Amino acid sequence: MTIRVLDLAAAAEFATGVALLVVPSFVGQVLLGEPLAGAAIPTARVAGIALCALGVSCWRNSPLLGMLAYSTAVALYLAYLGAAGGFAGPLLWPAVGLHVVLSALLLRQWTWT
Repeated sequence: MTIRVLDLAAAAEFATGVALLVVPSFVGQVLLGEPLAGAAIPTARVAGIALCALGVSCWRNSPLLGMLAYSTAVALYLAYLGAAGGFAGPLLWPAVGLHVVLSALLLRQWTWT
């Protein structure tokens, strides 16, 4: 069994995404030389979600599954941020709504294929 370079890249991006979700400040420290703070933390976590979705998309050869994973996870995370009350700009809830709608449409398409 051979391992494709794309599979290795997908695994590395997925692992980096998980690290950004779990310890975003540490990742900032080791990559950029400064720990992340404030609004950079949720921004890094959204980037982590995107990297995880990219990894899923490439590993499974399914851009539709990757977009579904991204949109669903971002909708849930942004809704959590809004409900927790820590961060909430004027476009937070519209972004949550947009990602919920996109997730529903992507799920519908994924189940039909």
